[in-house]
Amino acid sequence: MSGTTLDDYTGRYASRVHGMAQSEIRALFSVASRPEVVSLAGGNPYTAALPMDELGEMFTRLLSQVGAEALGYCPGQGSVALREVLCRVLEEESGIRASADDLVLTTGAQQGLDLLARTFLDPGDIVLAEGPTYVGALGAFQASQADVRHLPMDDDGLIPAGLEEGLAALQREGRQAKFLYTIPTYQNPAGVTLSEERRDEILAIAERHGLLVIEDDPYSMINFDTAPPAPLRARAERGVIYLGTVSKIFAAGLRLGWVLAPPAVRDKLVLAIEASILCPSGLTQEATLRFLTEMEWRQQVKVFNTLYRDRRDALLGALADYMPEGMRWTVPGGGLFIWATLPDGLDSKAMLPRALQERVAYVPGTGFYADGNGRREMRLNFSTQTSEMIREGVRRLSGVVAGDIELRDTFAGGAA
Repeated sequence: MSGTTLDDYTGRYASRVHGMAQSEIRALFSVASRPEVVSLAGGNPYTAALPMDELGEMFTRLLSQVGAEALGYCPGQGSVALREVLCRVLEEESGIRASADDLVLTTGAQQGLDLLARTFLDPGDIVLAEGPTYVGALGAFQASQADVRHLPMDDDGLIPAGLEEGLAALQREGRQAKFLYTIPTYQNPAGVTLSEERRDEILAIAERHGLLVIEDDPYSMINFDTAPPAPLRARAERGVIYLGTVSKIFAAGLRLGWVLAPPAVRDKLVLAIEASILCPSGLTQEATLRFLTEMEWRQQVKVFNTLYRDRRDALLGALADYMPEGMRWTVPGGGLFIWATLPDGLDSKAMLPRALQERVAYVPGTGFYADGNGRREMRLNFSTQTSEMIREGVRRLSGVVAGDIELRDTFAGGAA
């Protein structure tokens, strides 16, 4: 060993390691978590709103009644009882009809993405995804050395004509996409929702081209105004693999998600789980089962939604009150994020150190693209801060934006 800061194992790593990089969000954590910083950068649900006393009693009953079983190993596919309950919830809440046999429980939906990437992707394979898209999905696809091609969105979500053009471009290259990855409802990071009409168009295009669709749906129960359109999987059982999670309606720290997949894919996912972690956590599964069967969980979701709606409104109001002309942002009907676009000539990544100096944090848009785009964009979260702190954070951020506009105009004037 050299004892230097250089990596002594560089020559030993697998080639796929070179595609792995720390996400923009994780890199911010150490700074954004400081108490003096107003963080609009995270994506955590506000777990402090959970009924902690009731949860404590639930966990006590769990351990006293089935503790020995819950703390042991379980089947790689996960608890049958929980899978059956989740299928009922999916049908009641989203109109998705599914068999518990086709549900695979995972350590959060993120593991589902990793398993699907390892199951479907070889180095150089093409994945189509919205631009911008979820940073965790980019990490999973890039770790499998996939080539992520972004498709355009607007306020109504993924643009069908953009999907058609993306597929046509691949055909001209003599290439095919392995799948389309999409977050159609309250998209992370953009906050937009794929419209009712476009959902059917996207599915029709995918069917014509034999394109597999992977639908990631973590936010559909977090809605503020009206219920969102039915998921893609509720409209088409063939050709759509569906990911879900309890992270946004219960507790992200439990790490409980699922993949709903056809039998042949399901079997391969279970083999991949057994090869990596043997089985998902039995304690997590039992806690989630009891949350969904013993507690007033729908009422808890209403508590979250009221809280988040107020905080979304606070963020929208503060942006309107404080931000200069030329700044744009989305108006989400649910989820946890607003996507903001800076005025021409500004760079959200270059601006971040100045924002942190003013004690406010956000996530630069470049972290949500595989191709370096997103320089003018940023993701703003409204779930974790109070309405008062959100307004203060935007006030601080607006001063940074104004300062960068002044710098831009000064240099533009000098160049003239």
